[in-house]
Amino acid sequence: MRRTLYAAGLYNTTARKFFGYRAIATASLLALWVWLSIVADTKAPTALLGIAAAGVAGWIGPTFVVKRRAAARLDQVDYELPELVDLLVTAVEGGLAFTAALQLSSRSFDGPLGEELRLALHEQQMGLTATQALSNMLGRIDTPAMRTFVQALVQGESLGVSTGKILRDIATEMRSRRRHAAEERAHKASVKIIFPLVFLIFPSLFVIILGSAFVSLYHALGA
Repeated sequence: MRRTLYAAGLYNTTARKFFGYRAIATASLLALWVWLSIVADTKAPTALLGIAAAGVAGWIGPTFVVKRRAAARLDQVDYELPELVDLLVTAVEGGLAFTAALQLSSRSFDGPLGEELRLALHEQQMGLTATQALSNMLGRIDTPAMRTFVQALVQGESLGVSTGKILRDIATEMRSRRRHAAEERAHKASVKIIFPLVFLIFPSLFVIILGSAFVSLYHALGA
């Protein structure tokens, strides 16, 4: 739960506090349903089913919201990371140190990736090394692209490989990964479109195309 809260950007919310929020949400929904049942004079079976549904919704609802927010935030980080790597490649090959290039590139991002970069830079100002700050960022944002980015930089730092070469290799790999992800989504689109096509589009077409024919046939048989 702590990792999920970090991924959602809720750094000031501890897991214990979040469980408290879940308990409060559950109690509030139960109290609201009981009050509505008394006011509306709901029958006992319906009231019991409503109490069970309110309890489940109050306990599961906050977790569902946080997980959705975390998933959306991680997807946005993965989407913006190749642009960050391109900026870092340009800055490092232009003569800047990696930390300075990271600080310069962080100004171009306002979303989750920019928040994580500024937090990592703040940790460096507090005394951590760039490797430690990046490892902490990976602990908060554990996505495949971020894992590749951090692990390559940490390994290159330990082996003494040029940072510019590492970043260029990462940029190439991330472009390839983004291309494969786009192709995968394109292949899934043909499957996903079947359900709206069958249940929404085809019935409308049948009504428009065959409706007039059925009306004409009905009038002809009636005559």
